[in-house]
Amino acid sequence: MNDLINDLYQEIILDHGREPRNFGECDPHNKSADGHNPLCGDNLKLTFFLNDQNIIEDIKFTGEGCAISLASASLMTEKLKGKKIEVAEEIFKDFTNLVSGSDEDLKVLNEEDSLYALKGVGGFPMRVKCATMAWHAFNQALKD
Repeated sequence: MNDLINDLYQEIILDHGREPRNFGECDPHNKSADGHNPLCGDNLKLTFFLNDQNIIEDIKFTGEGCAISLASASLMTEKLKGKKIEVAEEIFKDFTNLVSGSDEDLKVLNEEDSLYALKGVGGFPMRVKCATMAWHAFNQALKD
């Protein structure tokens, strides 16, 4: 059964890496940030529109990078669109814990979540930066 789950997760990463969802720039947008991983050359620009009720109405990204960074950004935009900022911040915390190898105290993510496809990245410390680049850009955009 584990091989089946690993195959599914592998396919999710490859699919989102080849055909990222929400690729482009939000128009209009009121939040943006750039992400860059100097170790492998991945870079992206994240834009999103946060409405008056603190809900992410739209979120998109542009850029280039490895399959993991593109898949992570794509999965992130799918997961965060329509969420209140408070929930999005919990998802950010859970995801960074998940890919860092600490998935015991997750508050909003569970094993059925598509973001679990990136859990295995935790076994490759150099790839954690690829998986979290878009997420750190999101977190930075919230602070600016």
